[in-house]
Amino acid sequence: MSNKKYILIVLLLSIAVHFSFFGRPAETVFDEVHFGKFVSAYYTGEYYFDIHPPLGKFMIADFAKLSSFEPKYSFTNIGDKFPDNKYLALRFLPTLAGTLLPLVIFLLILELGISRIAAFAGALLVVFDNALLAQSRLMLLDPFLLLFGFTSLLFYFKYTKNRHLNTKYLIPAAGFAGLAISIKWTGLAFVALPLIIESYYCYIKLSYDNFMYHLKRMTLFLSIPLLIYFSVFALHFALLPKPGPGDAFMRPNFRENNLFKNIVNLNVEMYRSNQRLGATHPYGSQWYSWPFAARPIFYWTDSNSSPQASENSKIYFLGNPIIWWSSTVAVLYGLWAYGLMGLKRMKSSFKVSTPFTILFAGYWLNLLPFIGIKRVMFMYHYLTALIFAILMLVYLIDQHKNSRKLFTGIIIAAAAAFLFFAPLSYGLPLSDKAYSVRIWFSSWR
Repeated sequence: MSNKKYILIVLLLSIAVHFSFFGRPAETVFDEVHFGKFVSAYYTGEYYFDIHPPLGKFMIADFAKLSSFEPKYSFTNIGDKFPDNKYLALRFLPTLAGTLLPLVIFLLILELGISRIAAFAGALLVVFDNALLAQSRLMLLDPFLLLFGFTSLLFYFKYTKNRHLNTKYLIPAAGFAGLAISIKWTGLAFVALPLIIESYYCYIKLSYDNFMYHLKRMTLFLSIPLLIYFSVFALHFALLPKPGPGDAFMRPNFRENNLFKNIVNLNVEMYRSNQRLGATHPYGSQWYSWPFAARPIFYWTDSNSSPQASENSKIYFLGNPIIWWSSTVAVLYGLWAYGLMGLKRMKSSFKVSTPFTILFAGYWLNLLPFIGIKRVMFMYHYLTALIFAILMLVYLIDQHKNSRKLFTGIIIAAAAAFLFFAPLSYGLPLSDKAYSVRIWFSSWR
């Protein structure tokens, strides 16, 4: 099949998966109670404070305004009902971002020089992951982070193949990296990875001309995200001119300061607030448990169901075990290959080429920063690293002589597991017995 046919299949499947039961439930779910308040602030103009950069929130707010949404509810408690169906506008953009992500992954795998069937398999594994689905169907920020970040890498690897085209692909790569950073600070990994790669190329081809070539382009690559980041905060302050609950986190009379100083002070306070978060959470988890999907997050339960009801609806942030565990095997292989075998022996005994090395580095760039964080963390912090792990998995399978059979097997297994756990992703009614069958471990409750 041609690339267009593969893309069409991926797109149709992704639309079907992400927009099935769209809007369910018609109640606030998990962190929507926070982001709903932040989005509403762009209607009132009242200043708010959040530990994340503002781009995702005012993207949702701007689209909601175009859809005639009016914030008539307070987003006070998980389970609060929406009075009308206009809340769908709040969930549309994250769902759309989640829908488009598999297409980006398909194209990215091709740009890495991996086969078309591997690209197709990798895209389908992203489509069929229950955790990615659950995170994409709600008013949350991670779908934007993932879409912008991996789109940045797509353009960057286009640039590495077409350096003679000067900055044709480097500028959009930098632009999407800037958008990723403006969603969450973890988007910095999408800037760090190209910088590490360029530094390596500069090192192996050490010369003055080569150094200046890379320096000019990496200066451009750093400047554009910085410009976008500051522009987003400038717009944030412009949209929130009125006093609000966020004033308490700023210095007295901060509106009288110049814009640059306010942006710097706000980012300092965001960092400090991140560090001060000491609250515990029953569904918090440690970074080393994430690759094994050991502690899913209970997002929502139907508040209207009585204890005597034969069925109940719940939403879990629960990864597809086939995808999470098999991709973790790929990560463990990388640790073995690079650690026990040693780089020299690895090169001579097994073909772990540059794409695998890049993906392995991308994985750890997105996981290692969480090791030193003391605040409560959740399994959704693993999502970016998960996609790198999926890419490592399809690369390794692609090297096997029976790759087509293996791809067919893992896609079928992943699709079956997806359907099995789908009621917990969509919040569909399940009997107590059906629910218990899907909760394999005590840590999943």
